[in-house]
Amino acid sequence: MSHLGRVKSEEDKAKYNLELVAKELSKLLGKEVTFVNATRGKELEDAIAKLPHGEVLLMQNTRYEDLNDKAESKNSPELGKYWASLCDVFVNDAFGTAHRAHASNVGVASNVKESCLGYLMEKEVSSLEKAVNSPAHPYVALIGGAKVSDKIEVLENLVKIADKMLIGGGMAYTFKKALGQSIGHSLLEADKLDFAKEFLAKYSDKVVLPIDNACSLEFSDVEPTFFEGDIPDNFDCLDIGPKTMKLFEDALVGAKTVVWNGPMGVTEFKHYKQGTLAMCKAISKLENCFSIVGGGDSVAAVEDLKMEDKFSHVSTGGGASLEFLQGLKLPGFEAIQEKN
Repeated sequence: MSHLGRVKSEEDKAKYNLELVAKELSKLLGKEVTFVNATRGKELEDAIAKLPHGEVLLMQNTRYEDLNDKAESKNSPELGKYWASLCDVFVNDAFGTAHRAHASNVGVASNVKESCLGYLMEKEVSSLEKAVNSPAHPYVALIGGAKVSDKIEVLENLVKIADKMLIGGGMAYTFKKALGQSIGHSLLEADKLDFAKEFLAKYSDKVVLPIDNACSLEFSDVEPTFFEGDIPDNFDCLDIGPKTMKLFEDALVGAKTVVWNGPMGVTEFKHYKQGTLAMCKAISKLENCFSIVGGGDSVAAVEDLKMEDKFSHVSTGGGASLEFLQGLKLPGFEAIQEKN
């Protein structure tokens, strides 16, 4: 069973039909995958009952049930019990939704006789646990992305563990503004300035901010202008500059644990993804270092450079990995009976 997309209408059902997934899965497995165009009912029950030992069946998108008063996303007790009744053992390998309590993960795991982790889920959790609960030092956290508000809990949790915290991306400019610097038209969360001031005052010995910036007069992929210190009013900072790249690279040298979440700039633009690519290369060169990268744009940079094998772990879960790094429990993981 699996979900795909967000199903809110009949049009969405057509768009997110899992039949194509079943066909692709058949190719990958080298064997036929029986597809059942149903999420409940006699057709599904009969197909499961008739399924020969060792064969594979994929039912229709679990999110189809969201047209039934969001039964899947709201973890309907009735739906979870029903799906659990269709199996003997439940294996959850969907780390990407482990931070959500859905009928297809928590609901089934809470009602089935036996449940356990799949290999991917097991690797995700063990890698993140190592980074949060038993890391080797020196420990460097590299945090980027657009908004401080998206990463407050991650910042607060990791700064207590890490020896250094390097902050880049759009979120860095709220911190720079909190220090009294002019940031031009760069992204600013004014309602997070007090948090930024308190955070910097408390952890000034750990936090490292950009010292130069790749800027533009417009939000487009044009040649950057580089500024140190204050940014002129008309300019928008879209990436870290070369001196900051060197500063961050030097801070990474000798690290035994690195957790990286979030890009250093606007990775959609060739001229403003250079900081993110530089961090990817710097981390990939570290020796005897346990390195984790998570977040869509950061992972995309690693894949773009074909450096997946240079990192100890490349996380598949955006929201799930973020919540784990915040120190929160993941419902989809906690509901599993056999976690080892």
